Formats: sequence, structure tokens, C-alpha cells
Amino acid sequence: MRWIWIDKFVEFNSGKNAVALKNVSLAEDHLHDHFPGFPIMPECLMIEGMAQTAGILVGECRNFEEKVILAKVNKAVFYDFVRPGETIHHHAEIISIAPEAASTQGKVMCGDKLIAEINLMFSHLDNNISGKQFPEENFVFTEMFEWLLRDFAASEAAKKS
Repeated sequence: MRWIWIDKFVEFNSGKNAVALKNVSLAEDHLHDHFPGFPIMPECLMIEGMAQTAGILVGECRNFEEKVILAKVNKAVFYDFVRPGETIHHHAEIISIAPEAASTQGKVMCGDKLIAEINLMFSHLDNNISGKQFPEENFVFTEMFEWLLRDFAASEAAKKS
């Protein structure tokens, strides 16, 4: 099973920036243990949500021809927590992109409240400097991730008509 930590894109500017939403729900099992009696969205899962948002942005920039993986968390500073019933906005921006890697910066917002600042670095596996070979199929960008972009494109087209 692949865990998806974003629900939908609400903004997507190819090669520049994207905003994805995550609705936090008490129906999610992990919230029952984090923490009993005071459930909050785990910070590590907000990092993963940012990695998925920024990773799709980086991958789309090159038509998903490369396998883009999270290589490094350059910065992850948390200022507040998120409770069930709230919606997280992952704001991701590409800072630099090269054949071997990409760098992004991001903010996690809940309404007008800054929850976190998360800067990430991604590696393009097919252009790695070690010369290692990876499978031909793109095991990173699965059908579920592609669906998120198709859904965004469809909702944007519906707004214009």
C-alpha cells in the first residue's frame, strides 16, 4: 500500500510552485496514537506531504521522465501543531533544478497560521553520479500521484467552462 499524504492540488504552476491540501481527519488511525487524548498530525507526515507536493512539482517539470526521490531534508522547523478537522496547505516552490537534482522550499500553513518551514533536496536517480542502474519503469510516480494532477487539470478546465 502506498500512503498519500496530500488530498488534492489547488494550485500548480509548472516548473515554479504548487499548493496541495491535506484534510486531517480523526478517521486516520495514526492520530489515535499520536497522542491519546490530544491527537495531532505527526510532523514527520507533514514532511512527507511536503515531499510529495514538491516531488510531483519537480517530476512534472521534466514530464515524469526521471525517478525523483527525496535525498535530503535541508530544513524542517515547526511552529505549531495541526488537529483533526483542520486542513493543511503545503506550499512548495522550486529553488533550483539541474539534471541530477532539485532544491525546493516550502511552507505548511493551516489557514493564516504558519505551521512549518520545510526545505528539501531531491535526486534524479537516472542521472545519479554513481552510475548505478535502476529499473526502467518509474516506480516513484505511480498512478495515484498521476491521478492528483489529472484531478487538478479537470477542476481547472471545469472552472474555465
